[in-house]
Amino acid sequence: MVFFGLASAAAGQAPTIGSCTVLAADNIWNTRIDQLPVSPSSAPWVNTIGPSSPLHPDFGSGTYNGEPIGIPYITVPGTQTKYPATFTYQSESDPGPYAVPLDAPVEGGSSSTGDRHVISIDTDNCILYEIFDGFPQTASWQGGSGAIFNLLSDALRPATWTSADAAGLPIFPGLVRYDEIAAGAIRHAIRFTVPKTQNTFVWPARHEASSLTGSQYPPMGARFRLKSSFNVSTFSPTNQIILLALQRYGMILADNGSSWYISGAPDSRWNNDELHALTTITGSNFEAVDVSPLMVNPNSGQALQTTVSVSVAPSSASVQTDAQKQFTATVSGNTNQAVTWDVNGTVGGNSSVGFIDSISGLYTAPLVVPSPATITVHATSKAVASAVGSATVTITSPPPPPPAVIVAITPASAAIKTGRREQFRAIVKNASVTTVTWAVNGIAGGNATVGKISSAGVYTAPDAVPPLANVKVTATSTADTTKFASATVTIEANQRR
Repeated sequence: MVFFGLASAAAGQAPTIGSCTVLAADNIWNTRIDQLPVSPSSAPWVNTIGPSSPLHPDFGSGTYNGEPIGIPYITVPGTQTKYPATFTYQSESDPGPYAVPLDAPVEGGSSSTGDRHVISIDTDNCILYEIFDGFPQTASWQGGSGAIFNLLSDALRPATWTSADAAGLPIFPGLVRYDEIAAGAIRHAIRFTVPKTQNTFVWPARHEASSLTGSQYPPMGARFRLKSSFNVSTFSPTNQIILLALQRYGMILADNGSSWYISGAPDSRWNNDELHALTTITGSNFEAVDVSPLMVNPNSGQALQTTVSVSVAPSSASVQTDAQKQFTATVSGNTNQAVTWDVNGTVGGNSSVGFIDSISGLYTAPLVVPSPATITVHATSKAVASAVGSATVTITSPPPPPPAVIVAITPASAAIKTGRREQFRAIVKNASVTTVTWAVNGIAGGNATVGKISSAGVYTAPDAVPPLANVKVTATSTADTTKFASATVTIEANQRR
């Protein structure tokens, strides 16, 4: 499979359906956010959603409780009959008519009591039709709410309007489709749900669906991504494509539901066991980002695309606890080279993940290895806040000190007659070089008074007993000259008959 790489903060190739792009290449749904700094609200939001709750692909093949798994859609030609529609939330719904066949697939099946999303795409005119809680009638549709989107436009719904989704956003652009897997890449953010949201919304969302006011709850439209430090290489090729999209494009909070449920379309080609492997990933592997610096107009989904980029060198490093590493940043596309450094989104870092000089980029690792052990250093352009470079740093414990070199000598003592020889042997442990230098009473190789010793450790006693009858034979390691061993030699007169 082919993995597509896109330049940081630059417009990429928009996803397609038929001959239509699924929104413009510069739409916020289709804009990479892997270089944006971590949001200050990331930690409380993740903790509220569930740091230990698993990622859950809410799509697959076959059926669950007799119904297809995921949010289905249908494509239709421009000649498709358009039907009138009435809605519970009529004042916030597009009046239609809707080019949705009366036998269009319904999420959860025809007898579903769930959200019953119905999606139809006119691939001749590039118009997206979506209905929430849809029920086909004899010659019309009835639903909770409905929305019509021009896939060639960046226009958002009126502020405070819902859509077929609680966030007032289109559903189809955020679905994981198997056709994208077959093509080798997902080039858009993915729709996801959480149990509790704040009673507000952030761009590009247009609607909220909660009475909770606490800032620990994420608002509709909040953008999350899989941390760049998460290793996706151990997953299957299919799952790697999904996970790379979650790292590059992230996911957009679109509705209230279960924690970390990502949306996709049912397809017989999905391998459910393979998708289930994604549940080994938990909420703690995600972080929130602030996409507001990319906003061109609050009423448009167009995202700022810039040629300014930041690169960090080295792009990865291994640093021991309490050690330092110098990082440098290069800003391309702008004469202003000034950047601000942070660690895991905290300017200057902290004692848990290490400190970095916010101006010079000198990083100091923490005193203990953090969990996870890999952190991310960011350099953010002071001229263009959306231009961010990053480097991954793996913190390691210092290796244990090598064992000390040990020298042993045999025999440890000897009594030798004048003029006679004795073989001494030295054993050197914990050193790759095991040779020694020999000395007698501190004299390399000895002399005629105290006796001589060869490089092979053969000692020859002097011809006469020295003034001090005891001498010391020493073997000193050549690998570590502070390590040695000695043997005591008593010189005795050789009584000739």
